[in-house]
Amino acid sequence: MTEQKINFQPSETEIKRRYHNVHAAMDQAGLDVLIVSGSEYTGFEGAVRYMCGFHLLHRYAYVVIPRTGDPTCVFPREATWVGDHSATFIEQRVFPPHCGQWLADYVRENKLGRVGVYGMNFIMPVRDYQALAGAGLDLIDFDEAFDHARAQKSEEEMISVRHSMEINKAGVLAVIQAYEPGKTEAELMGAAEQTFAARGTARNTMDMVLTGPNGSLLPQMVFPSAVRKVKSTDGLLYGLEVSGPGGHWIEFSRLLAPSGIDDATRRLVDLYAEFHELVKTHLKAGASAEEVHRKVMTPFEGKGYRLGHVSGHSIGMTMIEAPRIGEGSEFELPENMVCSMHPHVMTEDRKNCLYMQETFRVGIDGGEPLSGIPVRVYDGTETCL
Repeated sequence: MTEQKINFQPSETEIKRRYHNVHAAMDQAGLDVLIVSGSEYTGFEGAVRYMCGFHLLHRYAYVVIPRTGDPTCVFPREATWVGDHSATFIEQRVFPPHCGQWLADYVRENKLGRVGVYGMNFIMPVRDYQALAGAGLDLIDFDEAFDHARAQKSEEEMISVRHSMEINKAGVLAVIQAYEPGKTEAELMGAAEQTFAARGTARNTMDMVLTGPNGSLLPQMVFPSAVRKVKSTDGLLYGLEVSGPGGHWIEFSRLLAPSGIDDATRRLVDLYAEFHELVKTHLKAGASAEEVHRKVMTPFEGKGYRLGHVSGHSIGMTMIEAPRIGEGSEFELPENMVCSMHPHVMTEDRKNCLYMQETFRVGIDGGEPLSGIPVRVYDGTETCL
């Protein structure tokens, strides 16, 4: 499937589906209006794009969704010419000098009571929050409810999700094929980034690397170094997270170890393979997020490992969406929910770890790994995944 054959703008049917689901969540919470926030902060622009089609290039933006009436896009005036506003499928657009003040005035002038906010935890700029809070408005944290409302992906969205996976896989292969001892970590990362940019990710990539000596991986995730040169005995795992032209994020990575891996890492790889098989069995529609977490993490239990991360999380047009696949999450998984599964598992002495990303689709009978690539170790001689 080539990029030219895919329409990455949502259809009218898809737009209506999104608004129907969000309005239903608003009604359940008794909201009069919902303010959806998006920010240039990597991976957190997606909620605005989901609700209005605009892809943030710089700064931040909002979509204001009243219980009745038409939604409005709110862009800061200094960003009037930043980004392609013609991609916005909402007709009402405003460009105030102070978005927070405009939002507060809108709520007061329309005599709206309960105000839901998506983005109050991480995304909304402080000055805009201060303007809303200073106006004495009844602000309701709507982060989790909004994510739950968009957790189930349509078949139209799944086309974009799968396309993003093909781009991510191509980047992983580019790193493997570019591998040579003596190159820097950043040079290898550059091979993936060249592939990503050429295939339409724009700035929507989040790159990191795990590395370690003698076929191992140390637990600390770091930026690829432009100074440190890789050795043939190093273990390397480039953690790659991208969204393609359609805006849907996915995560996929595999371990590169040209001289092989040590015994501790081999045990972790074997346990990770068990974990993936359990995800394929238990990540099914109707199960709770906590139930899935408990079942898929059994390979690591009682073996002396520390967990530096939950087993996974929902993922979509925002890089990390609720629910977490972990303890305390009773959310019932719907079919076509998409989850990134990647427990960060380390030895008790924190000298070995593994963090191998895979994106799954929740199915009726279990989880579908979207890469189609088994858990394995690469040595740098491969010509395909």
